Amino acid sequence: MSSFDYIVVGGGSSGCVLASRLSEDPGSRVLLIESGRRDTHPWIHIPSTFFKVIAKGRDIVAYVGEKSEGVNNRDSIVLQGHVIGGGSSVNAMLYVRGHANDYNHWAQLGNRGWSYEDVLPVFRDLEDNMVHSDAFHGTEGELHVSEPRFKHPLSRAFIRAAQEAGLPYNPDFNGAEQEGVGFYQSTTHEGRRWSSAQAFLRKAEGRKNLEIRTQTRVAKVLFDGNRACGVQLEDGSQIKANREVILCAGAIETPRLLQLSGIGPGAHLQSQGIAVVADLPGVGENYQDHLESTVQGETHEPISFYGEDKGLRAVRHFLQYMTTKTGLMTSNVVESGGFADVSGMGQPDVQFHVLPFMVGWADRAPVERHGIAIGPCFLRPKSRGTVRLRSSNPKDRALFDAGSFSDPDDLEVLVRGVLLGIKILEQPSLAKLIKRRHLPEPGIENDPAALRSYVRQTAKTVFHPVGTAKMGPDTDPMAVVDDQLRVRGVTGLRVADASIMPTLISGNTNAPTMMIAEKAARFITGKKLVAAA
Repeated sequence: MSSFDYIVVGGGSSGCVLASRLSEDPGSRVLLIESGRRDTHPWIHIPSTFFKVIAKGRDIVAYVGEKSEGVNNRDSIVLQGHVIGGGSSVNAMLYVRGHANDYNHWAQLGNRGWSYEDVLPVFRDLEDNMVHSDAFHGTEGELHVSEPRFKHPLSRAFIRAAQEAGLPYNPDFNGAEQEGVGFYQSTTHEGRRWSSAQAFLRKAEGRKNLEIRTQTRVAKVLFDGNRACGVQLEDGSQIKANREVILCAGAIETPRLLQLSGIGPGAHLQSQGIAVVADLPGVGENYQDHLESTVQGETHEPISFYGEDKGLRAVRHFLQYMTTKTGLMTSNVVESGGFADVSGMGQPDVQFHVLPFMVGWADRAPVERHGIAIGPCFLRPKSRGTVRLRSSNPKDRALFDAGSFSDPDDLEVLVRGVLLGIKILEQPSLAKLIKRRHLPEPGIENDPAALRSYVRQTAKTVFHPVGTAKMGPDTDPMAVVDDQLRVRGVTGLRVADASIMPTLISGNTNAPTMMIAEKAARFITGKKLVAAA
């Protein structure tokens, strides 16, 4: 049996951070296991072509959840990165941390060391910001955070129209205030994607004490009594962990692996013929995600991204990109957006993702015309879903129910977000460019029941699943890990990915997931903060 000090399961946003940090000690042998491929496909590294990566499907996995009554009995389809770098290799590269209150709430739930004051220095230590250098931003970290190199006219028009609708302009969503509209900063560098793999793994993968295995699937964690002592692969081979196993497989795969390993709701495990190592009822509970429903308008002129990836136009863009690293192909596509308080709660509860073309989804084709898509999503869902095993066969996909709109408050927030999106589309800076509104159907805003039905029929995930191995104190019976991310009831096992979030943060989850991994590495190694708080 091969042997390592640390085994990191999952080579995504968090796994790359952990593999890099743990292998900094030349006396520690580290194994990183990723079920997907290396991040070698050129489309991964060109910002604008992430849509092609998703369409090709090689480096993603589509998890299909149970049909949900909340979304008119449609499938819940969640795409996740299946490649070194994980989501950070296939996402829209937005650098968003969430709201300070998100982390203060975690601390109020009993998670010591996770308040905004606690996590801000970690974010700063990781960051190398192109523009900002202040109390909120760092400039010495490995994660490059950049201003947009390309700003589409429709993105600019949205920002102006949103201000005309009453939202303030905000040049920094990660600064003192989150509310407002503007251009997103992105995890890009000199016109290329700067994934977690680029930021953290590239410098580490040449170390003799780090081994990276791709296209390798873990079947379960092995235990000696209640101590994690290694992993078993799907081919039956076993690998020993002398110190710890750290799960970084994501909010669907991590709870599946825990349950396959005998950690989870005891009755469920027994029903699958799995011996219970630790009866933790919270494993696979508390699933949360962001859903959006778009407002889309066709433009008078052919000014959107539509068709720019075809024919001579595509050749021209490619040549410009290859020779100068400028132009449309440096765009992360979701260039602009913002945050709004649509419920009068004193804190934004809706985020806008704006695309300079009209979009479709798995169950509907896009409108084949030039246009813009304004996508509001609710930020702090009250609805909860579950992740369970289909069987004890490790090759079977997880059985998950997203629980979409199981709490009606989520629907009402998103309806208000759609109404605000319609209002923005009708403001002068956008109205002069728009020929007609395609979605939702004009006039539907005057029929509350029809508008709610539209939202249910079109709502889709923005791929931010979290919470299925949540962090919490001893007094919380549903807590899976403690505030140092150690799995309860066993030793030698941690979770260090978005699964541990007790509640979903108010924004995109990539940057917070890397922060979680950095915190985990410091818990394991005892390394202190680099930057001052």
